[in-house]
Amino acid sequence: MHNTAFIRDGLSLNVVEGKGGTPVVFQHGLCGSAAQTAEAFPDDPRFRLVTLECRSHGASPAGDEKRFSINTFAEDLASLIEERKLAPCVVGGISMGAAIATRLAVTRPDLVKALIMARPAWVAAAAPENCAPNFEVGELLSYLPPEEARAAFLQSGTARRLADLAPDNLNSLTGFFAREPIATTAALLMRIASDGPGITEKQLEALRIPTLIIATDQDVIHPLAHAETLHALIPGSLLKLITPKGVDKARYLSEFRSTLLSFLEDHV
Repeated sequence: MHNTAFIRDGLSLNVVEGKGGTPVVFQHGLCGSAAQTAEAFPDDPRFRLVTLECRSHGASPAGDEKRFSINTFAEDLASLIEERKLAPCVVGGISMGAAIATRLAVTRPDLVKALIMARPAWVAAAAPENCAPNFEVGELLSYLPPEEARAAFLQSGTARRLADLAPDNLNSLTGFFAREPIATTAALLMRIASDGPGITEKQLEALRIPTLIIATDQDVIHPLAHAETLHALIPGSLLKLITPKGVDKARYLSEFRSTLLSFLEDHV
């Protein structure tokens, strides 16, 4: 894997890319980085992972916090695909990355020949209830020192519910309290949790490209119901249920990679 710079809006955004093979543009989740996509991507020389680290993620700078949105991140990605002449290509992502990819498939069909949505956190509506824990963490960080914010969150009903239903979600959220810079992390969490892909269910029903949806249960922030709804809306889509990360991370990653590889072999 190697890093290159992609300049947009005066920002030097970081692109992490493999070597050789057919490009597959695959985006990370909220507060993630290219490390998240790299560990989930199959090690196969026929396919080349390309991940644009979104503003304020990985090695990419934040820029104007008011610009944090799924739409902005999708526009950045569209510009990268165009500049590097990757289109039409397979586009996908995990969680927020899935929402970015889906927006791109709907609004820029000229760029996307196949779509991958892994653990989707959105269908079409903005600020879905399942994203509320991200907002809650961001809000606490906006007015309390990190350690106090973390302690307050761990005493909340949200944390107790996640400990019972989705411990992996709780583990991810508690990690955000140490994510620097704190003020930027707070803004990012609140703005993206309140956002949506800016598309409609009718537009999803109109998609006519190969689509893979990867989902797990035991996940409050990425509910299986969202994946099932997307599967029902998108004609011909393929829904694959894999082992939850919180149950067995090694098995989760193995099943993720094999599911993704099978789809790419069939549609690239």
